[in-house]
This record gives sequence, structure tokens and C-alpha cells, in this order.
Amino acid sequence: MTRKKMSLQSKIESLLFVSPEPLALKELARLTSEPKDKVEEALEKLRDKYRSDKASGIILIETSDTFQLVTAPQNAALVSEFLKGDMTGELTDPSLETLTIIAYRGPITKPELEQIRGVNCGLILRNLSMRGLIIIHEERGGLPRYEASAEFVRFLGLRSVKDLPDYQKLHEHATIAQVMAATEKEEAT
Repeated sequence: MTRKKMSLQSKIESLLFVSPEPLALKELARLTSEPKDKVEEALEKLRDKYRSDKASGIILIETSDTFQLVTAPQNAALVSEFLKGDMTGELTDPSLETLTIIAYRGPITKPELEQIRGVNCGLILRNLSMRGLIIIHEERGGLPRYEASAEFVRFLGLRSVKDLPDYQKLHEHATIAQVMAATEKEEAT
């Protein structure tokens, strides 16, 4: 299903799910290319959906003019224990792979990253962000871009990601550049 054929409610739900921060109504309208009143209608349907499903582990919260999907309070202990293990343990191979791509190709959007890796990277990006290894640049008129953080560079004992082995060669690799260009083109449609 293409992005245009997805329901507005589905688009908004997906954006709220992957966003590490609450999203404003205005931002949701911009990201979905829909008028605010249509976004408000879709948000109302989401409110009804999450209010009616008392067994759901996800809830929709609103603060002022922002919205976010979060885990249900009754699961707080379980989620906290899970995240604690995620934050203190070693990085998994998929996390290391994702971090490497971000370090060599950043700033990079989530769709570009997923095109290179071939899998969804939402949870890995959230984990890397929570560990302070990547930073998120909010883009006006576009998707957030991910980049290696100063903490990551410091941890490796470098002054810049450009000091990574073969940085220039991999940063400008033609095949990867083609994949990223194709992804950008797809995002625009």
C-alpha cells in the first residue's frame, strides 16, 4: 500500500508510534499534507480507539496541542525493566550496524537507513537516542535526520566522525548514494 492510499488515521498512528517526542497538530498536518480539521477528525478516531480498548498496552496522551502514543501505566514496571536492560547491556549487532551506518552516512533519515538495512529501525533508533549515541535533527518540511552524537565520537576517542577508518570512501560511496537518492525520490511521491 502506498503512502497516498493509507488512511489518514493510519498515517497519524504510525507517526505517533515512531516519534520519540510528542507531535503537534500543526506538525501532523504538515507531515501528512492534510488540513488541520482532517487531522483533528483522525485524532478523534484514534482517541476513541484507544479509549475503548481497555486491554491495550498503548494509550494516546494529549498535552496542550501535542499528541503521543505511550505505553499504558499498568505496564510501567515491565517496560522500565525492559528498558533498563536495553540501556545497560551491550549494543546488539543490529544496533551496532545501525550506529555504523549513521556514523558514516549521517545525517540520514529513517527511510534512508531502513532502505540500506532492509528492516524497520524505529526501536533501534529510539534505543540509540536514549543512550545518547545519536542526535535527532528536526527538519522543517522534511523527516528528522539522525547523526552520531558527540558522546559517540568521544567514546571512540575521536575528534570527529571524519576520523573513522575509511570515512570519506564510505560516506561518499556511489551505490549507497544511489539507494539514498532513490529513497528520497520515493518519499517525495
